[in-house]
Amino acid sequence: MNFTFVFTRAFLLSLMGAIGFIWISIWIGDQRIAKFDQIIISKIQGTESANLTAIMKFFSMIGSGLVVSILAVIMLVVLAKLQYRRELLFYVGILLGSTILNTVLKLIFQRARPTIHRIVEVNGYSFPSGHSMGAFTFYGIIVFLLWKHIPNAHSRMVMIAIGSVMILAIGISRIYLGVHYPSDIVGGYLASGTWLAISIGLYQYVLERRSRKLKLM
Repeated sequence: MNFTFVFTRAFLLSLMGAIGFIWISIWIGDQRIAKFDQIIISKIQGTESANLTAIMKFFSMIGSGLVVSILAVIMLVVLAKLQYRRELLFYVGILLGSTILNTVLKLIFQRARPTIHRIVEVNGYSFPSGHSMGAFTFYGIIVFLLWKHIPNAHSRMVMIAIGSVMILAIGISRIYLGVHYPSDIVGGYLASGTWLAISIGLYQYVLERRSRKLKLM
């Protein structure tokens, strides 16, 4: 594969994600996105029921910092046992980078959380959603790493579907529980997608370049 093409594609994807994030942040700043948030919140919270609340609390828990940290450590141990040193370092860097990025962005925007019908109580700033960023980054990098070792197309599609469902369910659960605006969730996805795209692109670029150098030796 042409590693210049790999990097260019990753750069374009990350650029699109960054533009989308900037666009949403501007609309949040001047309140133009308020109507969008209100419409989505009313539709999602309008489905409230005892059973659905239990399900949403479950998905929200899965996306919490504690659970993601536990799952991340388990994956780290697996990579260490398999002696995938490069993938291990890349994996740790991706997760730490996403956490730092989310913290910095929250401090920059300092958006207050919604106060409309909260089912659970949480503290901290709202934009971008830490749950949505964490879920997108964690399940996104897991799918990427597994993709590299699973040659079967059907298994890859199932893996992508499961990862996508988890990411969406965690994001929706935060809106349902009243602790995030929809724009917080979308912003989190875009920020994490931007980070993943450029990081994976650079990672693949380095691997392809090293592979080419070894073939020339």
